Amino acid sequence: MIAEVKLLNLKRSKLLLNNVILFRNISISSANNAKDNYKLVVVGGGSAGLNISSRFVRKLGKNNVAIIEPSDWHLYQPGWTLAAGGVKNPDSFRRAQSKMIPRGVDWIKSKASVFEPESNSITLDNGEKVKYDYLVMATGIRIDFDGIKGLKEAMANDEQVVSMYSHETVKNVFPAIQRYKGGNAIFTFPKVPIKCPGAPQKVMYLAEDYFRKNGLRDKGDVYYCTTIPAIFGVKKYAEALMEVVEKRNIKLNTLTHLIEVDYKNKQAVFEKLDQSGTIFRLDYSLLHVCPPMKPYDEIKNSPLVDQTGYVDLDKYTLQHKKYPNVFGIGDCTNLPTSKTAAAIAAESSVLATNLSNLMKGKDPTQAKYDGYTSCPLITGYGRTILAEFDYDGQPLETFPINQGKERRTMFHLKSDFMPFLYWTAFVRGYWGGPGIYRKILNIFSFGKN
Repeated sequence: MIAEVKLLNLKRSKLLLNNVILFRNISISSANNAKDNYKLVVVGGGSAGLNISSRFVRKLGKNNVAIIEPSDWHLYQPGWTLAAGGVKNPDSFRRAQSKMIPRGVDWIKSKASVFEPESNSITLDNGEKVKYDYLVMATGIRIDFDGIKGLKEAMANDEQVVSMYSHETVKNVFPAIQRYKGGNAIFTFPKVPIKCPGAPQKVMYLAEDYFRKNGLRDKGDVYYCTTIPAIFGVKKYAEALMEVVEKRNIKLNTLTHLIEVDYKNKQAVFEKLDQSGTIFRLDYSLLHVCPPMKPYDEIKNSPLVDQTGYVDLDKYTLQHKKYPNVFGIGDCTNLPTSKTAAAIAAESSVLATNLSNLMKGKDPTQAKYDGYTSCPLITGYGRTILAEFDYDGQPLETFPINQGKERRTMFHLKSDFMPFLYWTAFVRGYWGGPGIYRKILNIFSFGKN
């Protein structure tokens, strides 16, 4: 009996030790036990928020930095296209938020509801207040499944209406691709801004490639319906993608906006943006929808935003135009560049330099962001065009080769290396984009043309 008690106590001790090890990196605070004032508060625990809080907790020390984030899960959203194409398991792109919060950072597991930058305070959803000396806005944007009439009902009732834009719904995409036996396969792109503007066509190329490999390509048509006037916003990569579209007989409808899904009749309803009042319908056998996206209401209704509802920043320094102790990063801002993880990485380096300078009484405009962003445009299984460009839409390529060509190496960069880089360096604040590597690699320039 004594031996059994000792064994039980030993098991309990081991369990306690494991729990201590699991949670040693974080301090979870409710509003009631959060500090009265933090040196830095980061609103948002996504890729941008984790990167910045990781950088600054190393500078400011334990319990001087807080993240306000209500979610239980952290999602690697760039992986959703891979999951949609059956390349990766979507569960591999989700981790518990408790394991992601940097050591020494207080996690305020609540939602920021009211921002009062004049008094450096934030009211949480339970009415409690959090004060700060410096604030970084990193909330991301909201995916609006309600923004298209009939979409949510169609996704609930028709298994061939899908969207990769959540952890729950991305799991339905590849099975729908596998069920396709012919007819119209339609892929849509909504009005901008959205996160990763290349993503809606990546899943299309993977689906089309799957149909081709399985002898189904001649059984129907593949449509890409986009609200913008070209396949892509940067000329070099648009030309490369048009070669892909034409070679694979994909039907491109530009300035075409999905306004309704009529699942009972299996039809997608569109309006032509360049022909006022022109509405038309397309029958579908498979419909993949990219929903519209918009700022969270709490952000849109705050004093921190411009007239469009996005955090109003100087596009070069990432400092707020009105409140000098406020900075922003990522999708929630009005920076005129594509909203991607690559952009966030480059922004993080600039923000960290300028905010650190401000804290030290130095020049907060020293570092300048050039608008660098990147989109690995998957064009099929084993093929990717790596688009990299700046604010002016000019290519800003890292490798000393022509990245406007489909390459297997770039596919593996996207599918294998980038997730590894994200989990091991990006969210830990050790990755600020490829700028320094670009300078080194472009000493060589073989094959650029």
